[in-house]
Parts: sequence; C-alpha cells; structure tokens
Amino acid sequence: MTETMRRRAMGWACAGFWLAAHVAISAAGGDANAPLPADVTAAAAITDGALRAHIRFLADDLLEGRAPGSRGDLLAQRYIAAQLEGLGLRPALPGGQWLQRVPLVGVDTRLPPSITFRGANGDLPLKAREEFILVSGAPRERSSVRDAEVVFVGYGMVASQYDWNDFEGADVRGKVLLIMNNDPASDPKLFAGDTRLYYGRWDYKYEEAARQGAAAAFIIHTTPSAGYPWQVVESSWTGEQFELHGGDAPRLDVRGWLTEDAARRLAKLGGRDLDDLRRSAEERTFRPVPLGVRWGVEVESKVRNVESANVLALLEGADPARRDEMVVCTAHHDHLGVEEAAATGADRVYNGAVDNASGVATLLAIARAFTALPAEARPARSILFAAVAAEEQGLLGSELLARSPPVPAGKLAAVLNVDGINIWGRTRDVTFVGRGKSSLDRVVDEVAGWQGRVVKPDQFPDRGYFYRSDQFSFARIGVPGIYLDCGTDFVGRPAGWGKERIEEWEKLHYHQPSDELRDDWDLAGAVDDARLLFHCALRVARVPELPAWVPGDEFEAARQAALRASQ
Repeated sequence: MTETMRRRAMGWACAGFWLAAHVAISAAGGDANAPLPADVTAAAAITDGALRAHIRFLADDLLEGRAPGSRGDLLAQRYIAAQLEGLGLRPALPGGQWLQRVPLVGVDTRLPPSITFRGANGDLPLKAREEFILVSGAPRERSSVRDAEVVFVGYGMVASQYDWNDFEGADVRGKVLLIMNNDPASDPKLFAGDTRLYYGRWDYKYEEAARQGAAAAFIIHTTPSAGYPWQVVESSWTGEQFELHGGDAPRLDVRGWLTEDAARRLAKLGGRDLDDLRRSAEERTFRPVPLGVRWGVEVESKVRNVESANVLALLEGADPARRDEMVVCTAHHDHLGVEEAAATGADRVYNGAVDNASGVATLLAIARAFTALPAEARPARSILFAAVAAEEQGLLGSELLARSPPVPAGKLAAVLNVDGINIWGRTRDVTFVGRGKSSLDRVVDEVAGWQGRVVKPDQFPDRGYFYRSDQFSFARIGVPGIYLDCGTDFVGRPAGWGKERIEEWEKLHYHQPSDELRDDWDLAGAVDDARLLFHCALRVARVPELPAWVPGDEFEAARQAALRASQ
C-alpha cells in the first residue's frame, strides 16, 4: 500500500468513526440532527469579524461599485481569488486558472430627454427618468421604432399549462406593447396565486414580447407589482447595460418602463381607463386592446465588448467515487458601478455593501469553515465556490457557469446561493426562498431545528425572489438549490419589527448609493445564517443520495434529463 493509499484509508476509517459516534449519540437520546463536533468547531470560523472585513474592502469606494468590466470589478475578482487561494483551495478550472471568462457586450443608451405618444385627440409628452426609462433592446449603435401602434396586452404571457394566452388572436408584430408587471393573483389555482412565478418577471415579459415580433415593450411600474420603488428602475436601467456575448434569440428594438401615472394617462389618451384594462387582464378571456395611439423613437447607443469573470475554487471531495459530484456555493461579486449623472457633491458610488459584498463575504467565510475541517471530516463530494459576475445585469455570470460547469449538470448535487444578509440581529426564524420545491427542505429544517430556529417559506412571495438571483440559473439546468433570506422574527424585538426594517431598507437603500457598510450593523443573525448554510452544504456533500425536486416541479424534467445525460 502506498503512503497516499494508506492516508486515504485512515481518513475513511476516521470518517466512519465520526459518523458511528454520531449515530451512537443519537441512539442514546441526543439530537440526531446535531452536527459532528468537528463540524461545529469548523463553523466557529464564521464570525462577525470575518464577514465585516470582507464587506469593508469589497464595498469600499476604491472599487467604484464593481460594475462589470470596470477596474473595481477586476479588483474584486483578484481579491476573491487571493482569499480563496490563501485558504488552501485550488483553482477549479483546467490549467490552474481561478477565473472563468465572462465575455459581455455593454450597451450605453443615450436616454432621450422626452418621448411623445400621439393619439387622435392630442399628444402625451413624458419626461425621462421621472416618467419613463428606455434602453436599446439589442447591442447596436442605433435603434428605432417608427410610428408604431400601441397595444395593451395585459400580463403579456403565454402559458399553455394554465390555458393562458394574452396574445391569442392578435398580430402584434412591429407594434409597441404596454404590459402589466407580475402575474395574476386573484385565483390561487392560477400562477400560484400571490406567489410570483417566472411569468411575472420583467425579463420573461421582454422575451415573450420579442418572440411575438413586437418592436418595443413598456412595462407598467407599480411598487407592489415590481417589488421595489421607481427609483430602483431608474438606478438599474440607466447607464451601461450588459448581456452575454453572442446569442440568436429574438430581440426587441426598445425595452422600457413607464410609471403608473404615465401609463394611466397613456390609456386615457386612447380613450381607455387603465384600471378597467387591468381588471379585464385578470381573466383567461382577455384579448389585446389596441389603444389608437402611436409612438416612435430613435436612440443612439455606445456599444463595446468587455469582459468580467467568475471566480471558481474547489475543495476536492474525500471519496474518489463521488468527488466528481459537486455542491456549488455561489454569490455574485458585481454591483451597479458609478452614477455619472449624479448631482454635484452627491454620492456617486453604488457600493453594494448588502447587495452583494455581504454575500461574497459569506461565501468566503463558508470556504474558511470548510478548510478548517480536519481531513477525516471532509465531505465525500467536492465543494465548488463560485463568486459569479454580472448578476445585476440578468444573472449573466451564473448563466454562463450553468452553461459550462466544471462537471456535467447531473453531477451538480445542489447550489447554495447568498444574495444579501441579515444586518439587524438574531432571528428565531429563517426564510427559505423556494421552500416546498425540493428534498432540500428537510436538510434546512434539520439544521435550523438544531439551531433552535423555525424555517419559513418566502415571506414576500409576491416579489419573485426565487427567479431574481443566481440559483435560478442552476434550477434551469435542473439543479435544486437553497437560497436563504433574512428572517423577520427578531430576538428582543416586537412583532412586525423585522418586516418593517426589511421594507424600509428596500425603500431607501436597495440599488442606491446608500447601500454602504455601517458601524451599527448587527451581524449576529448573519453569522447564524452563514453557519446554517455551511452545515447544509456539508450534509448534502456527505449523504449518498442526490437532492431531488418534488414530483411535478417546474424544474424536475430538467433534472431528470441532466441525470440521464451524466450516466
């Protein structure tokens, strides 16, 4: 027996001893869900200081908001790679490479100061930023819509499984579509009721409008239907927009947003009442409504090729038979960059401290905990740590990683994603976005139960969080995921306090320059959540069976196909 073989054999024997001891403790009346002692010791490496230090650097003005392709983006990549290397992890890419290239196209549309809709009874001029936002729908220097008819298309959805088609009987090729945000919520049997599905996301609506051959599409913004105020649209949809290089999907010429008041006046210009139109769109019998209004525009854009990167590191699994299977831990490292149009003296940097320097900090802290495990307690499966790029631009880095993973999709056991953390203290609960979709429910329940906490489903289901962060890219290729959000039942606080803090933060700081590290943050709850994720990842990496979607879930077929392809 070689020295390497001897060490491996001793490691497996020790791991068996740990597990046997754990079973014995459980049989003697201990907590069957309690982690191994070595796991608890390793998790102790996740601390307030470890999180705060990484956030302090990544959210510093030096990094200029970490926009894709910027100097700050490159600094973030290099910092993350250096931290992972310092932990003793190895690059996950061939040739000892830490960075997976993410080729992007940047499109900076020159927003016209105003646009005008024209009807038989007059004109409706609208002001940029205050009442509308628009961008080029394709990476080209000039985009135009020429005197096209405006059509209200309800939610703009085609969903055969719900016998729903908002375009039935209509030809909207070359037209301008006015679209409601979200999806119908009046019937719990349709589109999951109050829970927003992908059909309710703005990206789906633009995609479907392009498939229908429309020239342009405007989404009607309301804070309840979007899940955030108008200022988030303004900060997220102005300045340079990015997409993955290449692709041959149908494209709109122009994508835009209107405020609710602007949409109401647009409907009135066409002799319609917006509330009546929206009520009619709640029924399957809805058909598109031409408004008798026309609109055109010509916009110029600067187009350039840029590059970002996913930072990928690997902790190799201890079992030679299963180390080619991976548990993926993700967090996005990008944010919105610098606001060039900010007023003189105003804060111009979108630091993205919560969103998502804090997620990367958590990823690095979890990686630190994994490397603190003794050799005999290392998991059977490998752990892939992925700090992904361009999430704010439409989950682009994770989409590329899901297209080109280090192993086939059927070998990816699960994804655990971190996008923002709890900055207000400890909670008695934890929110699992996507609870009820996969067998990972049991894993989270067991670890949270050991922590003395209760797991709750998405506490803001109308906002569609499951489809708004990087675990969605992996779900689309069949990989089940864990995406935790802040609990709302805070220790030592009255009922409702937590929800008020979350909504206040979203109203004032989400996608704003004020998302900065503050000395008064209480990260005790974030530490609890990060340790919970560490223990969940460890359990998934140890158990023989792969996680599975519940029967009938929207992603089950993709999982089955991935498993067959990897055999």
